Amino acid sequence: MPVAITTPGYRYCHKVNHCLSASISALSTAKKPMVTTASSSGTTSNAGAFTTIKETVTFEKEIKKSKFIAIAGPISNEQSAHSFLNQVKDPRATHNCWAYKVGDQYRSNDDGEPSGTAGKPIHSAIVSSGLDRIMVVVIRYFGGIKLGTGGLVRAYGGVASECLRNAPTCLEFLKVPMGVEVPFDLLGVLYHQLQSFEVEDIKQDYDTGKDGTTMVSFKVEFDRAGKLEEAIKANCSRELVFYKH
Repeated sequence: MPVAITTPGYRYCHKVNHCLSASISALSTAKKPMVTTASSSGTTSNAGAFTTIKETVTFEKEIKKSKFIAIAGPISNEQSAHSFLNQVKDPRATHNCWAYKVGDQYRSNDDGEPSGTAGKPIHSAIVSSGLDRIMVVVIRYFGGIKLGTGGLVRAYGGVASECLRNAPTCLEFLKVPMGVEVPFDLLGVLYHQLQSFEVEDIKQDYDTGKDGTTMVSFKVEFDRAGKLEEAIKANCSRELVFYKH
């Protein structure tokens, strides 16, 4: 009987950077070349938020004596996908097939199964779930009975879907980069507002601004960027130059 297991030990809490890399290098652990495709279908992310899973979830099922274990977890980029794969894969297994999706970028791998019978159905399960910034690894221990191409597609896609169906989800807000040129005497006022809006990655560049000013860059949640700009203008009571990316 299928068993769903939540595994807190694999928990990830990533805040996703709005600027994603346009090009992603192949993961060194894969046995076969990966499929990389840009796709916007099935993405439920709006302009500033997306739904992902809170923690790593595992689903296990036996199909014709083969044991399938699907492990899904949140990721933020290719590097975290690489780390997740290395953490959960089993070198002793017959296959470690996987797929992940980060915005419009995704990758999948059949890891020795017939082309298109493992990684692609796992990716399809991710798209159908409406979730984003996640990776699903399906581990197979061969039981001696071949499933055929149709059977493999149903098996890999099915366990991936069940795994995601049992996963706890959460809404995450994207962080967008901003910058503002501010006079030195207003830095205290600016930093007070930045702290109030819980911005991240604050950097100060004295070489970029004009005489008597400095450039302060930071990242703020997409849906709060407009309000932060208004608050800074209101409290500084001076004409400021803002930069948005």
